[in-house]
Amino acid sequence: MTRQTLPAVTPEGGFNRYLREAWKFPMLTADEEYMLSRRWLDHGDVDAAHRLVTSHLRLVAKIAMEYKGYGLPIADLVSEGSVGLMKAVRKFDPERGFRLATYAMWWIRASVTEYVLHSWSLVRTGTLAAQKKLFFSLRRVKNQLGIIDNGELTPEDASQLSEALSVSERDVVHMNRRLSARDSSLNLRVGEDGDAEFQDLLPDETPNPEMLMAERQESTSRQALLQRTLGVLPERERQILTERRLSDEPVTLEELGQRFGISRERVRQLENRAFDKLQKAMLEAAPA
Repeated sequence: MTRQTLPAVTPEGGFNRYLREAWKFPMLTADEEYMLSRRWLDHGDVDAAHRLVTSHLRLVAKIAMEYKGYGLPIADLVSEGSVGLMKAVRKFDPERGFRLATYAMWWIRASVTEYVLHSWSLVRTGTLAAQKKLFFSLRRVKNQLGIIDNGELTPEDASQLSEALSVSERDVVHMNRRLSARDSSLNLRVGEDGDAEFQDLLPDETPNPEMLMAERQESTSRQALLQRTLGVLPERERQILTERRLSDEPVTLEELGQRFGISRERVRQLENRAFDKLQKAMLEAAPA
């Protein structure tokens, strides 16, 4: 499913208009949602997918509003949330017994979160799980603890926040400074005579050609080693391991169980056994 084949209401004309349009689409009953989902999965019915999306646009708006405090256009937040909703519709399995809204909520929030992290600043704050948690939780926890500062935390406040957020004091201080500072233009003139731009003072962190070549060679070597060692596995175990751990979209235990005519637990056992064999073979085959 792509954005071209799955139409959706866009926030053109302002957020209030978007809300009015979103509320025109009726909510779906559980039976309606199930039948539409099956039509999309079984027959690629774009009209069915469109109804699934439009019936959840108000959920996109609700989640987008949770992120309005980061200074980004609400229309962009809604647009990114809609992308997450489309991904959810594409991957939704009505046979699992829960509603689309429950499943889509995660995809919508993940899509908006990624957009905020990558757009909030010209210099990224980081995308590791701990950094994401810190980025989105620091303000809330500061309010809960009654901490007020002008961008610089006292050692006591930093220690208190570090314990509450389970991250280092250094990370807390750094993120607090980032959240308290305004982004500056890269073309801002600096220096006594204004003879340089801010971007001229930024260190070049791009890898040098030698590093890139070494990383490329190492990656090629690892891939070749992986392909060789996969050959030690029986055909069924190799397929299960590939589908479960080497695929961008892992297949469920239930699907593999149906394919091979075995139970989900047996698939899990074969997966773990194949992984152990692969690890052992790669260690033995790796150069000393």
